[in-house]
Amino acid sequence: MIQFKEKALKQGENVSIGLLDYPVLQAADILLYEPDLVPVGEDQKQHLELTRDIAARLNYQFGSEDAPILKVPEPLIRAEGARVMSLTDGTKKMSKSDPSDMSRIDLLDPPELIVKKFKRAKTDPMRGLEFDNPERPECHNLLGLYTLLSNQAKAAVASECAEMGWGQFKPLLAETAVEALKPIQERYQALMSDRGYLETTLRQGREKAEAIAQNTLMRVKDSLGYSRAL
Repeated sequence: MIQFKEKALKQGENVSIGLLDYPVLQAADILLYEPDLVPVGEDQKQHLELTRDIAARLNYQFGSEDAPILKVPEPLIRAEGARVMSLTDGTKKMSKSDPSDMSRIDLLDPPELIVKKFKRAKTDPMRGLEFDNPERPECHNLLGLYTLLSNQAKAAVASECAEMGWGQFKPLLAETAVEALKPIQERYQALMSDRGYLETTLRQGREKAEAIAQNTLMRVKDSLGYSRAL
């Protein structure tokens, strides 16, 4: 897998079996709960493909077409925002594991930090903003973020921003991001201030998830000939 190769290069001689096995654990986390669709980004599609391969293989060896053991999920990938890139490098994906906090917008970032991050976001010296120019990856990425956050069509954003300079566009993007994240942050604060409701919701969710997972696990054990006592 691509991500295994990338992380193995970074870790050098410290690569362990855990790095290789982790995608299998991710597959188990998905298959236990029998989803029909799994929302993923474009870069995560390979993980779901591995999950589908594992489920299909198990069904082929130990199940049947009429009575499959595991449900084979489909990916749910939005056309817009399928791959959001770093604010510091438009050729790399935005990631929470990036050592630079300035490379990403976190959902709980306060308004002043969002403004600061967009102000420092990497751009180019050209005036006028455009999509799909391979020589301007940062421009394409920031326009894409504005499209998502403003809930506009790509064509409308292209027309609105065609004559803009970065000094005009960055504050517009920051303001739009702050407003888009405001309802999420308000809801988060409301939930965190009501610990009773939060604990009840988490407990009910855990119980529901455990019931589904237990049924899946028992079905797999029965199909493979394992004792239910194990």
